[in-house]
Amino acid sequence: MDQTPQQRGQEWLSRLLELAGLPAAVQAESVDAHIDGSCWLTLDTASLSDIQIERLLSDHGAVLDSMQYLINTTLNLGLPQEEQQPYTIELAGYRARRQQELQQMAAAAAAKVRETGQEYELASLSSAERRQVHTFLKEFEDLETFSRGQEPDRRLVVKPRSVEA
Repeated sequence: MDQTPQQRGQEWLSRLLELAGLPAAVQAESVDAHIDGSCWLTLDTASLSDIQIERLLSDHGAVLDSMQYLINTTLNLGLPQEEQQPYTIELAGYRARRQQELQQMAAAAAAKVRETGQEYELASLSSAERRQVHTFLKEFEDLETFSRGQEPDRRLVVKPRSVEA
């Protein structure tokens, strides 16, 4: 029997945590529950120490971002684009809080571009965060987004949509 993307993600992340000596259970949420269509995998904090949680969230979620990068790369490797499933790893409400911050940043960038008519760059975003901001700004038909630069200095650019003649 084939596994769902949620089951594959849950199993993969559970195994990674086991190998890392982190005794956290993983709960998978429905893909339909989130704006970016990703499968959210939430780590249960009940069996983690405060120090373990702090280390996973330190440096603006860098460890969580790395784990998320690994799961997305590993589970989507070799799959056609239309079959790929984005995964988001949540811990202690960090991703939900960050998603709200990103929505506010996207709205502020949209307002700035509309006010000035000039492009606006958002820096210091991970690739997953840039994807989220691109998704948030899709609803603004008068704006377009793209990424510029190379990692680790890749930036998301918001600009007025060009009017086709």
